[in-house]
Amino acid sequence: MEWRGRRGSRNVEDRRGMGGAGVGGIGIVGTLVVLAVGYFFGIDISPLVGGMQGEPSSTEQRELTQEEQQIGQFVSVVLADTEEVWTRILPQQTGVEYVDPQLVMFSGVVASACGSAQSAMGPFYCPNDRKVYLDTDFFRTMQRQMGAGGDFAYAYVIAHEVGHHVQNLLGILGQTMQARQQSSQTVANRISVLTELQADCFAGIWARGASEQFGSIEQGDIEEAINAAAAVGDDTLMEKAGRAPMPDAFTHGSSEERMTWFMRGYQSGQMGQCDTFKAAGL
Repeated sequence: MEWRGRRGSRNVEDRRGMGGAGVGGIGIVGTLVVLAVGYFFGIDISPLVGGMQGEPSSTEQRELTQEEQQIGQFVSVVLADTEEVWTRILPQQTGVEYVDPQLVMFSGVVASACGSAQSAMGPFYCPNDRKVYLDTDFFRTMQRQMGAGGDFAYAYVIAHEVGHHVQNLLGILGQTMQARQQSSQTVANRISVLTELQADCFAGIWARGASEQFGSIEQGDIEEAINAAAAVGDDTLMEKAGRAPMPDAFTHGSSEERMTWFMRGYQSGQMGQCDTFKAAGL
């Protein structure tokens, strides 16, 4: 993916040098409560992470490493790409004007309008403040523990979370959150899966739009994204954590589902092809 030397976004807030802003760890109980409420729409890597109990974070300021600075520039460019693509596509296909989200980069623990969260929860989108939260160390986890490295794989992660922002602008998130609260756990999990798969489909639409607008996608990039989608499938994460996959417990979708819906968005470029709920008969 060609990203160096390109325009970055102004909508990035970098908190990585802030230690954790004094938030502290919320512990496994707090994490599960937050996830149960359904506020966070992200890539859940908790099956891969043991010991989610956090220690109080330091508020000591620190300088970012050269690697962290480069990653920050990359995230900024990818976010700028999503802004340009969705500013064009969303009004064309839905009549809804696109409003840029903010993206917060953090280390370890972060406070959001949806509560506190730890890195083990993975990148997430908070509809209450319309912000994407990303601990950039997740990219290292993708490469080392999930076998899903590469610039475009990381870009897919950002595009997926921005996909949740698109859902929020369209009113979809509010509807799904209400539906989940009124449903059994099994049905609520299925609604969560369909929400995630639609965000994957929207990420595919972004990939197609980025290729058309910027010509920044190189040979092999789509394969990286597909590999990343497979790596964050519930069945794959459960298997790597030594657990038998339990479809009724899925909240993000299987590897095959995530790859399929990403490609559906990429190949069609049409938001109407991303109605996971209709496809599931809901």
